[in-house]
Amino acid sequence: MGIEMIPLISFVLATTFSPGPNNISSASMGVLYGFRQTRKYLVGIAAGFFLVMLLCALVSSTLLRFIPAIEPTLRVAGAVYILWLAVGTARASYDFKETGQPPMAFKMGFLLQALNPKVVVYGLTLYSTFLAAAANNPVILVVSATLFTITAFGATSTWALSGALIRKHLHQPKVRASVNFGLVLLLIYTAAELSGIFD
Repeated sequence: MGIEMIPLISFVLATTFSPGPNNISSASMGVLYGFRQTRKYLVGIAAGFFLVMLLCALVSSTLLRFIPAIEPTLRVAGAVYILWLAVGTARASYDFKETGQPPMAFKMGFLLQALNPKVVVYGLTLYSTFLAAAANNPVILVVSATLFTITAFGATSTWALSGALIRKHLHQPKVRASVNFGLVLLLIYTAAELSGIFD
């Protein structure tokens, strides 16, 4: 089975831009300190994210190389995880909490990735399901980790830049419902495609 690009892209975009520790904290930093003072934190997130993606690629490719029959099970587990993300996204309230702390720097953004289960499970899902066909191709794994990191940096930067605007408008039920609905649809489609029910 080859790489399924449309489900892969849908999953990456919906997951990367949906509320989570990276995006919510970046938005909060943007609201409280402005984008300029948030940049080091965003770069730290990107660096840590890239490292986690490489580790997930290594773990997943090793697992698939030695136990190739596990792929169908991983695909179903990935689909269940994506549906769980969809439920969480549907309930997202976009609550930004103000603190009296100074802006977080590179180190905090980097360390957040090791403590962020969403990033770890996201990486394992990507490499054990969508990119299972590339498990033995280190070039594709490194390039994909780079592209996922660039996408993630784009997401956190977007949330940081529009932090004040997001905070103002996503408290409106109709706007929040519309954003969540779009992300949930992408995730449900991705889970269905990944599980194989469209085959």
